Amino acid sequence: MSLPNKVTVFRIILIPLFMIFALPPASWYPGAFASFLENSGTVLAIAVFILAGITDIIDGNLARSRNEVSNLGKFLDPIADKLLVLSALLVLIVRSDISTWIVMIIMAREFMVMGIRMVAAGEGVVVAASIWGKIKTVTQIVAIVAVFLSDLIDIWYLGDILMGAAVLITIYSGLDYLVKNIRFITKPGK
Repeated sequence: MSLPNKVTVFRIILIPLFMIFALPPASWYPGAFASFLENSGTVLAIAVFILAGITDIIDGNLARSRNEVSNLGKFLDPIADKLLVLSALLVLIVRSDISTWIVMIIMAREFMVMGIRMVAAGEGVVVAASIWGKIKTVTQIVAIVAVFLSDLIDIWYLGDILMGAAVLITIYSGLDYLVKNIRFITKPGK
């Protein structure tokens, strides 16, 4: 497995660690660990989430600079991105930090894109991520970090504003993706 793909797998491995730190202590955590998480969990969750977000930049740059772009990487990278963002959004719902409709919009966009990619793949076409898809991911990650930070420090409504911007960019990127790839879903079947 190439180094860029290892970095992507590392991002996937970080997701459960992030969730352990981000969720409130549960009864199944040992006493001392639960106390530690209650006091430091959000800070550790933010650190792990930021690290995972940085690996998204690193794996792509490594793959291009080393000429190691692979089908495995094209497959794993978007899955890792979606798992990271959706797991964080689910945690924020559990923590009552965001509304469910925000997650529904983001999930709907991801399912639509995945569906179009599956149809295109059936025709032997790999549809690469657009610049708007990359902007969407970065915006979502920044918004998620801001929402988590708002639990720790008073940053006015910055988390809400950034999450609103992330939702708008998510909608725009989904529409952009649909318009550019509609031929795959409007083409008559065989």
